[in-house]
Amino acid sequence: MFELVLRASQALVEPVSDVLMDELDALSVSVEDADAGTDGERALFGEPGMPAPAAGWDRSTIKALFETETAAEQAATLLLAQDWATGLSVQAMSELADQDWVRITQSQFSPVPITPTFWIVPSWHEPPAAAQIVMRLDPGLAFGTGTHPTTRMCLRWLASDGLGADMARVLDYGCGSGILAIGAALMGAQSIDAVDIDPAAVQSTRDNATHNGVVLMSGFPDRAQGLYGVVLANILATPLKILAPLLCDHLKPGGRLVLAGILERQAQEVALAYQPWLTLSVAAQEEGWILMCGQRPLDP
Repeated sequence: MFELVLRASQALVEPVSDVLMDELDALSVSVEDADAGTDGERALFGEPGMPAPAAGWDRSTIKALFETETAAEQAATLLLAQDWATGLSVQAMSELADQDWVRITQSQFSPVPITPTFWIVPSWHEPPAAAQIVMRLDPGLAFGTGTHPTTRMCLRWLASDGLGADMARVLDYGCGSGILAIGAALMGAQSIDAVDIDPAAVQSTRDNATHNGVVLMSGFPDRAQGLYGVVLANILATPLKILAPLLCDHLKPGGRLVLAGILERQAQEVALAYQPWLTLSVAAQEEGWILMCGQRPLDP
């Protein structure tokens, strides 16, 4: 396998990447800050819910992998010959040693403890001796592997406070990998709807539920029907505010609402969005993220 390393301005990154993948048969293309590790390095992405500080780096390093040296050389030659690619330069071209990429990727994901007895364990790991409840989950296209604080806080709620909630019907809105819906099933939920706007998430949830031997229904948001004793939504503050009427309408009197994907500084604005229906409070916080919970009042 051969790696072609290019230097490009911000304006060239997208067209060069597209040509490498679509026309020059690159196996993969990655883009990095050319000034990484120097005083010129800068973050490209802002905080969740906030606009990115810039569309891209001023100078980027584009790395493309090819099966053969000839393919890498031809790609470089063709790109440098394009009139629109002025300023593009070749930094390096080298052969990469064979590596077990699957094993390297797997080594980045270890079992994740939710509680001392509840663990998320990738399929290539043996469960820890202390694990009494095990969720099998591998990284995939959909968000949710248990490593993010927001996911851990939601699962911890299910494993503690959730045991005292009405788990007859549970809704996981924005299910991603299905991790919260599966967690609810492992904690005794009887009927679970997991919904998402992303078809990959819907399929991922179905697959992960099968691998864990739990029964749930996964589909698009219109699948959510009727009232639920628990509604879970681990998204981000802005969509959570927009979804306030919808999520609260799905909550039965006395039902519990559990929201995550919220930064500490966003607590008040999210609470205000839900105030017409219920009172939200901060139930947990971890690494700058918070879990907010509320209970719909019982009918008078």
